[in-house]
Amino acid sequence: MHESGTYVQMTLPNTASKRSRGTTKVPATASATVLPDIKPHTPTTRLNREKHRSSTLVFPVEDVAPLVGMAPTFVRKATGQGTLLIVDHVLDLLDMDAFAETFVPRSMVIDYLVERASGVDHSDHVVPNPTTFDVRTGHAIDLLRSVPASTVQCLVTSTPYWGMRVYDESYEATWADGEVCAYGHEQTPEGFLRHTAEVLHAAARVVTDDGSIWWNVMDTFNTRTQIRASAVEALRAMEGKDSKKWADHVARRYSAGHSYLNDGEQVLIPSRIAERASRMGLYVKSVITWAKRSSLPEPQNSRVSRNLEYVLHLSKQRTPKFSRAGYHDTTPELGGRNNGWETEKLSDVWTLSTSSGGDGHGAQFPTALPGRCIALTTEPGDLVVDPFVGSGNSGVAARGHGCAFLGFDVSQQYVATAKEKIAKAPTPPKPDATAQQSRDR
Repeated sequence: MHESGTYVQMTLPNTASKRSRGTTKVPATASATVLPDIKPHTPTTRLNREKHRSSTLVFPVEDVAPLVGMAPTFVRKATGQGTLLIVDHVLDLLDMDAFAETFVPRSMVIDYLVERASGVDHSDHVVPNPTTFDVRTGHAIDLLRSVPASTVQCLVTSTPYWGMRVYDESYEATWADGEVCAYGHEQTPEGFLRHTAEVLHAAARVVTDDGSIWWNVMDTFNTRTQIRASAVEALRAMEGKDSKKWADHVARRYSAGHSYLNDGEQVLIPSRIAERASRMGLYVKSVITWAKRSSLPEPQNSRVSRNLEYVLHLSKQRTPKFSRAGYHDTTPELGGRNNGWETEKLSDVWTLSTSSGGDGHGAQFPTALPGRCIALTTEPGDLVVDPFVGSGNSGVAARGHGCAFLGFDVSQQYVATAKEKIAKAPTPPKPDATAQQSRDR
């Protein structure tokens, strides 16, 4: 955990933009940052093949595979190498039809590998996991590095969505692709996809072999629009109650300049995240539709209105810990079957109410959503982590299921709110020791 007022030292690849080139100091906690407008202009950068030709560094296959979007077994087959690769091998992989971007652009893959080979060892920054709960302030990737490897049974979160919200406290993180921005406020949807994949890559290290990652995300349309602080603000604008003009808003999103997306097109972010997760070695177990019982009206006449979000269920192996009993035996408030809307069958369409949006957070998910994810893939005593904890609903759900909980957020305000809310959350009664002894006899 990084304390307020300290700085995280980060070194960026030399191919990054002038704004982020070299060694940069970035505040370790959020502040009232003025966010720029989003103008999704696709860069025209190219791979520099000669830059590292003379390098004598070697790279483990396991480090290269997630960067080129290929399984380690395929990398070994394609290169004819068993464990270590040189620069020429990586260049060959970047030329193959099978290559696909994950969290570093093609032009920067070798830069990233070279820098990683001489980078900082974070193993001495590991912090013990809580036995009850803890909420820490800082950037998700920094704090995930502090979690002991393979100790998290369930990671469940709802991240910022791309280009849809501005927050009171924003943290301009430095990402592996060289971009310096608040998560969810990238200049292109590809930037958001890369940064999401980077968090998922860090998350995979801390999840147990039979653990699960549940990732709630919403799609975005490539439209010219104001970026507002909450759904309530958006609804007021649709009702004609917002007198602000285009230039009066804190931040705006434009739609021109992308390499292929037209104005008004759906970006397909959830499915593209799922593909990148798969290419980094995670199993895409399900892409779940969260069917909302209420949603905002949309002022458009050329397409149907949206009434859903998505939850990606990811795992590190084919058969993670999973029990359908949680769906049938849990109260609806903690994720059990929503009687009247859901059937006995646990399907990939979940009908759950939306959150009331209280606690000063304009985009929180309802407790039942993380509650269901936790009910299906944990047992009491397991550790649940939410790297974007917001107002703490995931922590309330974890404690309600008898799990330990660890949450992160860049906002000190949200961290304080989450701590207070989780501390008040009811927990299951502890088993009566006398009764247990009697049953054991």
